[in-house]
Amino acid sequence: MSDELRSAEIHRKTNETEILLQLELDGTGNYQIDIEMPFLGHMLALFATHSLCNFKVWARGDTEVDDHHTVEDIGVCFGLALQQALGDKRGISRYGYATVPMDEALARVVVDLSGRPYLSYSVPVPSERVGSFATELVEEFFRAVVNNAGVTVHIDLIRGSNSHHILEAVFKAFARALKEAVSYEPRIEGVWSTKGKL
Repeated sequence: MSDELRSAEIHRKTNETEILLQLELDGTGNYQIDIEMPFLGHMLALFATHSLCNFKVWARGDTEVDDHHTVEDIGVCFGLALQQALGDKRGISRYGYATVPMDEALARVVVDLSGRPYLSYSVPVPSERVGSFATELVEEFFRAVVNNAGVTVHIDLIRGSNSHHILEAVFKAFARALKEAVSYEPRIEGVWSTKGKL
């Protein structure tokens, strides 16, 4: 187990958005979220709480056009921060798995911190919106995370009928799967791969 603090800070500014995001893997679940989309903010707070990562994000974007750019760029920054915080991945468990209920909804997430970006997202959400938030943007968020972190993530809805409950179960399951994947396995020297590199 490393004594180094596994954390990262990413600042990204484009003509469409400006994001400042901080991620600390070995935290206590503290969060500060200041974005223009309350529902996504709620989901990110759930992520921090259930992953025990400390998480801060400030974001402003062209939401008068659409939320898409801001959601995607938050995902980009999240992925970059995760990749940076993981460092060389020595001693980590690498894989994480969680199945989480939220009332009638049940979601499963499997994570492999493999260095290979791949997202499988099978989450049929009944409603196009939860409040003012377009539910299709959740997939875009996770795709941006995966592509920029270089990780494999499978997200499946096992059952569910309430859109809010479904997405809450997804974010909680992702949080708990990631918590397991980034945890240290003291018996591992180097990385948990026959290739010797992740």
